[in-house]
Amino acid sequence: MSIEKVRAYFDGFGIAGRIREFDVSSATVELAAIAVGVEGARIAKSMSFKLGDEPIIVVVAGDQKIDNAKYKAQFHQKAKMLTFDEACAFTGHAPGGVCSFALPENVKTYLDVSLKRFETVFPAAGSSNSAIEMTCEELEKYSSNFSGWVDVCKPKEG
Repeated sequence: MSIEKVRAYFDGFGIAGRIREFDVSSATVELAAIAVGVEGARIAKSMSFKLGDEPIIVVVAGDQKIDNAKYKAQFHQKAKMLTFDEACAFTGHAPGGVCSFALPENVKTYLDVSLKRFETVFPAAGSSNSAIEMTCEELEKYSSNFSGWVDVCKPKEG
């Protein structure tokens, strides 16, 4: 099970005890926000894309959407999300539990600057009913194959 891979991965850093598991689903930003008890924007949403033949994870604030023009400027190709089956096969995590932890070596992780406005955020921990609270510095440190900070989300209106 994916959460067990993440737990074992976090054991190596001494933070596995920080994983929170819920009796309810946290598979979407809205459900995760309710389960954790925070605004949806603080949910760190892990989105999986195909970059050439390789999968990547882009973690964004829960209230953000990918800006196709910014994505293309950053990665030099159109955004193409992985299908459910591809996400499972490439990342080892099923959608709803996709996260930037315990990933295969070929899956690079990028963090979007939209996360930096929060003191802490809540990414999934490998299952559709888990999360872990982290600072952005911790998210960068513990994300598998961290490749850099990007700015690929639409500007907030208002």
